[in-house]
Amino acid sequence: MEVQNRSKLSSQTEFAVSESASAPEPKEPSGRLARTIGLPQAVALYIGAVLGSGILIVPGLAAQEAGPASLLAWGLMALLILPMALSMGLLSAAYPNAGGVSHFVTLAFGKKIGTLTGWFFLLSVPIGAPVAALTGAGYMAEAAGWSESVRIAMTIGILAAGLLINAVGMKTAGRIQVAVVIAIVAVLLLAAAAAMPQMRLDNLRPFVPHGWISVGSAASMLFWCFIGWEAVAHLSEEFKDPRRAAIRGVTVAAVIVGLLYAVTAFAVVASGAYIGADADTALVRMMSDSLGPAGGLLLGLTGLFICTATIVAYVGASSRVAYALSRQSEAPRWMGLRSKRYGTPIGAIAFLAGCFAVVLLLYATGAASLNDLIRLPNATFILTYLGGCAAGLKLLRGSRSGFAFSLISFVVMLLIFPFTGWAVLYPAAIVLLFIALRAIGHSRRKADRKS
Repeated sequence: MEVQNRSKLSSQTEFAVSESASAPEPKEPSGRLARTIGLPQAVALYIGAVLGSGILIVPGLAAQEAGPASLLAWGLMALLILPMALSMGLLSAAYPNAGGVSHFVTLAFGKKIGTLTGWFFLLSVPIGAPVAALTGAGYMAEAAGWSESVRIAMTIGILAAGLLINAVGMKTAGRIQVAVVIAIVAVLLLAAAAAMPQMRLDNLRPFVPHGWISVGSAASMLFWCFIGWEAVAHLSEEFKDPRRAAIRGVTVAAVIVGLLYAVTAFAVVASGAYIGADADTALVRMMSDSLGPAGGLLLGLTGLFICTATIVAYVGASSRVAYALSRQSEAPRWMGLRSKRYGTPIGAIAFLAGCFAVVLLLYATGAASLNDLIRLPNATFILTYLGGCAAGLKLLRGSRSGFAFSLISFVVMLLIFPFTGWAVLYPAAIVLLFIALRAIGHSRRKADRKS
């Protein structure tokens, strides 16, 4: 089976897989999800997953760290992360499945490791999505001068929108995502254009005010602006044409995201908006200086759109992981329940809704700070990427470019993982949960055979 799968990949081109790569796999016990996602929707989902709240705060923070030389860090990280995007795209084209990275790891290393990888991703989103929603709502609340209670109310609305959009199907979600992404791109380009009168060559000198080591420090900070490619892999089973949507979609999205980050970062640096105040609000200040209070409010709304787009993509991805695990008997059966009307995994979406409620309750009562919540999913996201890149090394050996992309990505992830610190306790807890669930399942199957 592994040899047959590898033979699907083309070694004749550097950026494509063969036509047979999109051939259907053996039918899953509970059936497949409907193929409703076309190329425009795939591009929008990729952009929405990657273009998160980082673009609102990181350009200023990176410029504060390394000065104008932070622009080199943006270019460096874009080059390093591009192989990761292409690796995920190639795997999605060759092996489209709701399990996404979990499915790739299963094909490469077996069901046990693949299932654990799926649980890593599945239990990252229940924390990561509320954090993203709180960030977007906080940006809007700050721009409008609203209270913390209003921020929490907006957070609930953002999460509810992400759940509802996914409940009615990825075709609708993809169309909404296209509109949201167009709005985001328009506002960010407007922000850069409005800042042009403030841009000065003097703001680019000295170019390396804090030494070259600061460029490396800024680059590590930028990593979180470029993750998200793995999320859409979990939606690949619903691509109308997996080969076209995955490879072209991820390539187009990578170019658009890279350009948006470059334009935004250059505008922040060249305008000097990060100097002399809180760097994490440099983009708001740049807009307010150019367009007045209305500019700040417009950027606050953009923050809401950006975080909503990210949540739509991640709710879609994680609900599909839960669905895939359920139909493989590696998660509770109710997680595999599908809507009779829309065919969507409503059991998994209900699971996420419950998790979101718990996380928001912890935050609202002060039991967990936003800083604590941000740290927890980091290690599991990196481990998910590590598993996917390792699977690419094995499954994409028939393609020189695919193997090279996976190797570069694997090395980068391996170097970054030790910096997760105490957050490694979260994936450790997931491993214990995974072992306990498998033991319970084994005992039940053994009892059933005896009866």
